[in-house]
Amino acid sequence: MDCRIDPAAAFGIKNGDAHVIRNAGGSARDALRSLVISEQLLQTTEVFVIKHTHCGMMGITNEQINATVEKNLGAAALAELNGLDWLPFQNLEQGVKDDVAFLEASKAIPDSVHVSGWVYDVENGMVGPD
Repeated sequence: MDCRIDPAAAFGIKNGDAHVIRNAGGSARDALRSLVISEQLLQTTEVFVIKHTHCGMMGITNEQINATVEKNLGAAALAELNGLDWLPFQNLEQGVKDDVAFLEASKAIPDSVHVSGWVYDVENGMVGPD
């Protein structure tokens, strides 16, 4: 989701070579619906879980996000989002590992789909395994 990251440049992919699914925190859980569609309807055979340094979803809590929503948008907006897990994480590398493990354990992602985890450093543009 972060606009500082250009997936094509970071991974040397051309337009049409990959389905790029972005969301806050690079969450595999949040992306599962899109990943299933990509794999089942478009024959995707590989998934890269990528989180980046200085991510806004790292180090915060659901309670903090809910308080911000209520302060900025009001109680009705918070009520509409009642119970939503914002999927924050506390450690970058562990967050990647947890998301990879989630996808590998999911019955909705076939074992034939290769899943790997990566960390993108927004300061130097380097990508490395979790």
